[in-house]
Amino acid sequence: MSGEGSGSQAIRKLVPGKLIIASHNEGKVREIRELLGPYGIEPISAAELDLPEPEETGTTFVANAELKALQAADLSGFPALADDSGLCVDALNGEPGIFSARWAGESRDFGVAMSLVNDRLDALEPEAGLPEISRDAHFVCALALAWPDGHVEWFEGRVEGALVWPPRGANGFGYDAMFLPDGGSETFGEMDPDAKHAISHRADAFRQLVTAVL
Repeated sequence: MSGEGSGSQAIRKLVPGKLIIASHNEGKVREIRELLGPYGIEPISAAELDLPEPEETGTTFVANAELKALQAADLSGFPALADDSGLCVDALNGEPGIFSARWAGESRDFGVAMSLVNDRLDALEPEAGLPEISRDAHFVCALALAWPDGHVEWFEGRVEGALVWPPRGANGFGYDAMFLPDGGSETFGEMDPDAKHAISHRADAFRQLVTAVL
């Protein structure tokens, strides 16, 4: 799914050069650098420029990605790319969703966050006639690309899967170690980065971005 937030009909192209990655999450920045590598883009993280992290007041992934990208573009004077992503668990009515990072607490401890998700699922009673609680879940990634003049393009990707417990694998970040993509035998935490990039929600959104603006 993609869209553009400027009101114009034409998709704006991104030219090679500096691009601010509006994130202080090292794992996200690393993945984005790898995905942008072949396109002549020079990614610079918001942390490298000591840019502040805005309060995420949006009610959707796209809204939060847009506000982060717009702030970084305005403060830096360069185009900025922001990612807002999270885990949505069907049996938890889509939680943690846009609050995925907040479930990890101020210390950003995703071991705590994964335990909280699993504990919430364990506390549920199966629906009548069903033997157990569904552990189906999906990751969503919204990418917003903003320019200093306020123009925004956005793209949204998704990957379906199910949750496992205990977590498996030390690769990846966030909730990766408990997420088993549909049709796979390894969690995102067990997969090699290239294998994950081929199927992830972030890769899905990036494919849309590359097609549209690069």
